[in-house]
Amino acid sequence: MVMLKVAVGLMPVVAMMVAVPAMAHGQEIANDLNRCAASAKGPAVLVDVRGFVEAAGTVRVQSYTATKATWLTKGEWLNRIDTPVRPASGGMRFCMPLPEAGRYGIAVRHDRDGNGKTDISRDGGGFSNNPSISIFNLGKPSVEKAAFYAGPGVTRITINLKYM
Repeated sequence: MVMLKVAVGLMPVVAMMVAVPAMAHGQEIANDLNRCAASAKGPAVLVDVRGFVEAAGTVRVQSYTATKATWLTKGEWLNRIDTPVRPASGGMRFCMPLPEAGRYGIAVRHDRDGNGKTDISRDGGGFSNNPSISIFNLGKPSVEKAAFYAGPGVTRITINLKYM
């Protein structure tokens, strides 16, 4: 009888947990610029990536919630766009949808040989807010330096790639 009372008492809590949508992790998506068009409702981030040193390899753009627990943590990214590098005048544009308005961080990697591995001496990278990076922290800025607020519509940011 006691077990039944405990189970019945937990039903509203379980129902609330089911009703609240969780942020999905690890969704690979296409770069659909229509999601960031003038008529788009968002939330989304229009990311202009500048400074490609060559039109070769692949570029990866990943979004993260801006928390210490998730920022740049393997498997904790929200959305990922992987595409061949085809910059016009050294830049490319990406539309990254977000689950809701809030604080996020964006990380970009230019994998120049397209092998799927980071070669810090050859590949380029950048982050939202364009924080300085160094060889001492392996190019990983803190979440405080990369975090930005994305509103309910389309937020625009520019990321400048850096190469070691």
